[in-house]
Amino acid sequence: MPIQLNHTIVHARDAAASARFLAQLLGRGEPARFGPFHAVELDNGVTLDYLDADDIPLVEHYAFLVSEAEFDQIFARIRERGLPYWADPGHRRLNQINHGDGGRGLYWSDPDGHNLEILTKPYGSGG
Repeated sequence: MPIQLNHTIVHARDAAASARFLAQLLGRGEPARFGPFHAVELDNGVTLDYLDADDIPLVEHYAFLVSEAEFDQIFARIRERGLPYWADPGHRRLNQINHGDGGRGLYWSDPDGHNLEILTKPYGSGG
């Protein structure tokens, strides 16, 4: 069997709310409850398992490779909510998207400050 990422834990001040936030923006189903976790499942079977934490030990970055149509849908949800978004991970190019490798990408923050990204072309893929 090939080595694959199965899940990762995402610390949140309100795990249920943060998992729901991501699931709604990505157009996923309601997060599944598994023990103390609220899991958001992606198409490749990987889950982001949100866990309640009193404080966030480290702000993380999560990037999601999406189709052009999915990008449009997610981007529309971000704008509908009035969320700020950036073309760069350092959050310097406000309300812009990037066109890296001939695709499109953008960054936004979740309620705990985790840096989320959607992109339509993997880095280094050319274009």
